Amino acid sequence: MDEKPHVLIFPLPLQGPVNSMLKLSELLCLAHLRVTFVITEHIYARLQRHSNIQTRFSCYPGFQIRSIPDGLPENHPRGDKFMELFDSLKVNTKPLFKEMLSCGDLGSRITCIIADGILGFTCDVANEVGIPVFSVRTVSAACLWVFFCLPKLIQAQDIPFTGDDLDILVKNVPGMESYLRHRDLPGFCRSSDIADPYIQMYKMECEENARAYGLILNTFEELEGPILSHMRTVCPNIYTIGPLHAHLQTKLAAQPTLPPPFSNSLWEEDRTCMTWLDAQPLKSVIYVSFGSLATMTNDQLMEFWYGLVNSGKRFLWVIRPDSIAGKDWESNIPVELSEGTKERGYIVNWAPQEEVLAHQAVAGFLTHSGWNSILESIYEGVPMICWPYFLDQQVNSRLVEAAWELGLDMKDTCDRRIIENTVRNLMEVRKEEFLERADWMAKSAKTCLSVGGSSYGNLERLIGDIVSMSKQS
Repeated sequence: MDEKPHVLIFPLPLQGPVNSMLKLSELLCLAHLRVTFVITEHIYARLQRHSNIQTRFSCYPGFQIRSIPDGLPENHPRGDKFMELFDSLKVNTKPLFKEMLSCGDLGSRITCIIADGILGFTCDVANEVGIPVFSVRTVSAACLWVFFCLPKLIQAQDIPFTGDDLDILVKNVPGMESYLRHRDLPGFCRSSDIADPYIQMYKMECEENARAYGLILNTFEELEGPILSHMRTVCPNIYTIGPLHAHLQTKLAAQPTLPPPFSNSLWEEDRTCMTWLDAQPLKSVIYVSFGSLATMTNDQLMEFWYGLVNSGKRFLWVIRPDSIAGKDWESNIPVELSEGTKERGYIVNWAPQEEVLAHQAVAGFLTHSGWNSILESIYEGVPMICWPYFLDQQVNSRLVEAAWELGLDMKDTCDRRIIENTVRNLMEVRKEEFLERADWMAKSAKTCLSVGGSSYGNLERLIGDIVSMSKQS
C-alpha cells in the first residue's frame, strides 16, 4: 500500500507567516497529505493559549505539530529584535532541526520540506539529508522582487541613499520604475551603511530562493502578474496560491462536514467588537489595526486618535496591549477623545480581523500594510489607508495607492490633520471611487480561486508535484 506524501512545514516564527502556513497546512491536509508543522516552542505556547489549534486539526489524522527551541530566553521580544531571533535560529535551531529529520520519529519518511525562504539553514539541512525543499515567502511578490534586485541597487549606488530627497524614483527594479520611490523601499534601505545586517541578509534572497525546487507565494496572478513575470526569469517554478485565507475558506465550504476556518491568532480576540459592528450603518466604519508587531509612541497614538475623532467617522480600533511605548496612556486620555470615542468609536486589544473586514458595516481599513492584512482587505473589497511600519510594508503601501489604486499611502507622516483629511478622503470624498475599484479587484481574487482559476490551478500543480516526489523517492 502506497504511503501518503509527508510534508514538513517550517514557517518563520512570527504571527503573519505562522498564520499563512497553518492555512497552507490545512489545504494540504484537505488533499490527503500528511503534514508535520514545525514551530518554535515560544510560538506553540502562544497558539495553545489563544487559539483552538489542537481541536481544529484533530479532524486531520495526518497532521502533527512538533515544537523546537529557538534558543532565546522566554522574555525576549523576538519580533522587535528580529535579527537576534534570526541569528539564534541559525545557530541554535539548525542542529536540532537536522536531528529531528534524522532521528526517524516523525511517523513516516518526509517527502519534502516547505520552509520560509528567509530561513536559509532549512535549505542547508534539507540538502544535507537529501530531502527536496520548496521555499515559501509570505511577503508580496513585489517586495520579494525588490529583495532580489538589492545587489543591482547596491551596484548602481541607488543604496545607500545620497541626499534627503526620498521621492526620487528607483530605476533598477524592473517593472516598478514608474512608481517606486526611495521612500517606498524597505526601511533598512535608508541605512547609510552598506554593511547593515538587514541589507546583507536580504540581498541573499535571490540566491537562497533559487536553491529550492520551487517558490510558493501567497499572492495571485491577477494582482501581481507583471512583477511575477520578472521574478520567473530568476525563479521559473513559482506557485501563486493566494489569497491563502480565502483559498482555505473556499475549500472548506465545499466540505460542509468540516468545521469552518478558525483563528490562528497569537493574541486573545475580543469578539464584542462584532456586536458593536452589527449596530453600525452599512459601509460606515473604518477599521484600524497596525498588526501584531508595530509599535508607536504616545505622541503618535494621540495624533491618530485626534485624527480619527476629528474625521467624524465611525471607527473600530485595535490597540494591542504591548503596542504603545509607555504604560500611562490609558490614564491620560483627553476628555474630547474619550467622548468622541464613546459616540462613534470602539477600541479592543485584538479583533477577529477576517470577520471584521467581511462585515457589511466596514468601508475602509487603516492598516500597517502587512501582506496578510492587504490580501484580506483586497478579498473583501475594502479600500485602505496605509501607514507602514517596516520591511515589506513600505513597498506594499505604494502598490495599494500607485499600482492598484485601492487606497491611500500615508507613510512617513503622523499628523492629526493629515490623518483626519485622509480618513475623510477615503470614507467620504472618494468613497464610491475606491469601493468600485476594490470591488473589481475582489472579484478577481474570487475568480482565481474557482475551478480553472490561476491560484486553484497552482495549488493543484503543487500537490501533484509533491505526490510525484513521493513516488520517486
